[in-house]
Amino acid sequence: MESILVSGGAGYIGSHTVKTLLDRGYKPVVLDNLVTGHWQSVARGVPFFQGDIADSHLVRRIVEKEHVSAVIHFAARSLVGESAEKPDLYFEENTAKTNRFVSSLLESAVKRLIFSSTAATYGIPEEVPIPENAPTSPINPYGFSKLMIEQSFSWLEKAYGLEWIALRYFNAAGAALDGSLGEDHIPETHLIPLILKAALGQREGISIFGTDYATPDGTCIRDYIHVLDLANAHILALEALGKGIGSGVYNVGTGSGYSVREVIETARQVTGRTIPVVESPRRPGDPDRLIAKVAKIQTLLGWSPNYSSLEQIVESAWTWHLRHPNGFE
Repeated sequence: MESILVSGGAGYIGSHTVKTLLDRGYKPVVLDNLVTGHWQSVARGVPFFQGDIADSHLVRRIVEKEHVSAVIHFAARSLVGESAEKPDLYFEENTAKTNRFVSSLLESAVKRLIFSSTAATYGIPEEVPIPENAPTSPINPYGFSKLMIEQSFSWLEKAYGLEWIALRYFNAAGAALDGSLGEDHIPETHLIPLILKAALGQREGISIFGTDYATPDGTCIRDYIHVLDLANAHILALEALGKGIGSGVYNVGTGSGYSVREVIETARQVTGRTIPVVESPRRPGDPDRLIAKVAKIQTLLGWSPNYSSLEQIVESAWTWHLRHPNGFE
């Protein structure tokens, strides 16, 4: 049973990946400082260490005690607005601490790493769908902090033999199908949970920021990927490294997208509830469309989405919100 260290394994995507690793016969080990994660989301029986990825002594101890052979690295700050207000925090928490984390892993002879990256590394795309070789010009410190990590990996590979795959997510969404795990952020900034909180009566409504985009209904279009499909992508990437595929960057999305209005209407149909809408001005930096080109991950890793229709995403998220209206608590 291969032991996989999951940093940020108590977070939204991390916890779903831990559950999927268990289902696939791996032994996940979780390291999380619980600044944004939830201890309740860690599956029972999974070794859990509360601490910081920059704590070299702790990281080396975990690797030795749990016989860790590879890492899936989620731990990060991820609020775009906060990153603009506190760029130094993001360069420290994401970039600098990841550098110390990877150094500790390499010192412990752990050289396989799957990295949770982001489509924010692309910035405003020149072409859509966005291919992996598109220019990377982040428009916020969050995206830049992730891009710098990606760029460091090539040098670490040359110097120390690090084997890595960076997965650039588009819009992660949805929840475990049984409602046991879901999205619980404070503050919540993602569209689907905000819509469902409005359906629960926890918000007065949902704001649409801009209705004059160059899209069929005037609202932004985004590529939504179910969190379970995302978890599967990490495991396929890990297995591909083990088979010698080599390091590199992969998009994770569906190759299609849904507008804000389409997401709201689907939520109304799934929940059967009224969801009031407030039309608000555009936010700076929001592109008309963000859609992934996904041929690379489908061809080289054999990945394809199984749960990422908009209906499946919203239905699973709604099951979570009904069972946990106040989150993990």
